[in-house]
Amino acid sequence: MAHHIDQHFEAMHFRQRDLREAEFIRCTFERCTFSHSSMEEISTENCRFVQCNFHGAKMNASIHTGSAFENCNFAEANLFVAQFIDCKMMGSDFTKAKMDGITLNKGDWSYTNLRHVKLDKQDLRNTRFLEADLYEANLEKSDLRDCDLTRAHLAKAKLQGADLRGAIVDGVDFKSVEVRGARMDTVQAVVFLRSYGAKID
Repeated sequence: MAHHIDQHFEAMHFRQRDLREAEFIRCTFERCTFSHSSMEEISTENCRFVQCNFHGAKMNASIHTGSAFENCNFAEANLFVAQFIDCKMMGSDFTKAKMDGITLNKGDWSYTNLRHVKLDKQDLRNTRFLEADLYEANLEKSDLRDCDLTRAHLAKAKLQGADLRGAIVDGVDFKSVEVRGARMDTVQAVVFLRSYGAKID
């Protein structure tokens, strides 16, 4: 098992490398390529990845704690049962990524591309999804309490049975969202009704 601590990598190529079970602590990666690398069961702690390419990388069962992945590309990456604990994922792209069984524990997923993602029955409390693209996302029976969904794109998303109490939903257009059985408090109910043109006194 390789250990990397307090290292800085810039424009490095790790394409198709075997990094399985590697451990990264307080490392910084800028514009690095990990496409199609074997990164199963790696762990990162307080690392920072900026504009890195993880296209097609195998990252299943990886664990990330307090790390930042800013404007990174995870298209077609395998993130099966991966864990992201209080991570900053702003601006990253997860197009066609395999995310079944993924764990999102708090963190900032603002401006991410999470189209078609399956996050049903997940505990997503206190996670930030500001202006995230959740088009056709499956969020059925998920716990979204106290999430920030400000201006999130939720067209055709499935929110049946989800718990939205305490969530910030300013700017969300609920007209094309399936919300049957979703739990809301008064604040979300008002935004929901306004989406349909209701005037609230």
